[in-house]
Amino acid sequence: MACWLYEGVLLFGVLFIAAYLFGTLSQTRNALDNRHALQGFLFVVFGIYFVWLWSKGQTLAMKTWHIRIVDRHGQPLSQARALLRYVLCWLWFVPSLAAIAPFKLSAPESTVIVIGWAAVWMVLSRFHPQRQFLHDALAGTRLISAAKPTAVAA
Repeated sequence: MACWLYEGVLLFGVLFIAAYLFGTLSQTRNALDNRHALQGFLFVVFGIYFVWLWSKGQTLAMKTWHIRIVDRHGQPLSQARALLRYVLCWLWFVPSLAAIAPFKLSAPESTVIVIGWAAVWMVLSRFHPQRQFLHDALAGTRLISAAKPTAVAA
């Protein structure tokens, strides 16, 4: 969980730079102008960020917490498998957002639904035989400890 929060902090920096670049290049004057284009741009930027770093084995947050991502056979991810995992990771949010859209719910109600879905998603990982999230099981990936063994003093 700490790795996930740290990743969020790092992603805020990526988001800030990417949104600034988008706003400057598109000469957007109002935050609501080009909103959908910005969301699509950020989806692509986050995709590039995760696919590139996962195919190398770790994001910066994963390095900090000594976690690596590998395929079912313990090999580094190909870019195609990393892309599949990125798309499947959106299962954390897309179903709840799709359920909210037709009802025009208030912000607090929407927040409860999104957080509730994420909580259900987390709990479901406890029932998987290897305690994996569904997106990892479907993508054929797993997270492993990358901690270096400590040397035994003689």
